[in-house]
Amino acid sequence: MNIPTVADVLAARKAIAGTARRTPLITSALSEQVEQDICLKLETLQPTGAFKLRGATNAIAALSDEQKANGVVCCSTGNHGRAVAFAAKQLGVRATVCLSKLVPMVKVKGIEALGAEVVRIGDSQDDAGAEAERLVKEKGMTNIHPFDDRNVIAGQGTIALELLEERPDLDTLIVPLSGGGLISGIALAAKAIKPDIRIVGVSMDRGAAMAASLVAGKPIEVEEVASLADSLGGGIGLHNRYTFPICRELVDEVRLLTEQEIYTGMQALYGMDQLVAEGASAVGHAAILSGKVQITGPTALIITGRNVDMQQFSAVIAGDAVKLGDVIVSGKDKVAVDA
Repeated sequence: MNIPTVADVLAARKAIAGTARRTPLITSALSEQVEQDICLKLETLQPTGAFKLRGATNAIAALSDEQKANGVVCCSTGNHGRAVAFAAKQLGVRATVCLSKLVPMVKVKGIEALGAEVVRIGDSQDDAGAEAERLVKEKGMTNIHPFDDRNVIAGQGTIALELLEERPDLDTLIVPLSGGGLISGIALAAKAIKPDIRIVGVSMDRGAAMAASLVAGKPIEVEEVASLADSLGGGIGLHNRYTFPICRELVDEVRLLTEQEIYTGMQALYGMDQLVAEGASAVGHAAILSGKVQITGPTALIITGRNVDMQQFSAVIAGDAVKLGDVIVSGKDKVAVDA
């Protein structure tokens, strides 16, 4: 298996220059509360509002002229689709994005605004992925996988290069964990540069496919459910080639959060650091404030995306109730919804 290396990450940095930005690293107000140096990598400031632009740009740039002519397709929980649409438009490539019905409309509209064709299908990312594969077979399009792709992983790994160039003293990187493309790229690059750095993955406690797969020792399917951290939903694929083995080898810890903890994390990210961001971006704050991740030295949190449903975000900030499938979370304790 041809696992990407730090050399691939270094090459990706050149390939994405001019499309994806080098994003700021700022000190978090959370530092004072926990009495440790905590900084935030603001991937929210990418042109598409999320880190996914790095991997998508690198993957599309690597295509042959024939592949570009046939167009690209992807499945996504939103941010990857937006990134593929943006990168494809920059390179003059036709793009189709397959989304499940769980993806918030704000993300659907954002993708359509970039000129991509959107196909909404099924109730999970796996359903959207099956449609993308159908288009590959029937129309000869190239599937830009949201995470299990060498070039995507290498593109996401450029975040680690920037982090350790600016802060070589970092002890811990706390990374939102979904399919594993982000944490795999970051871990590959960061541990090549600084082998003893601690990599912590954080996800929700319902439907976290990579976390469940790591416990099982192999890729498994999980039921996808509504979450404040909707970007972290979706499976990792039963035939996962790259991210599962990389996570198994290089990720030091995985921590899971309740929806109530993510809710509190979103409030903290906004209240303490004045950042409007989606639930997946707030899992670092949530993990620290809940005590599920202990901080032992200078730490960076990856603030992954800003493409949040503003109605939901406003409710969270106001402390109002938000319904997520069979539960309600609010400024008070989580309660079950009556059947």
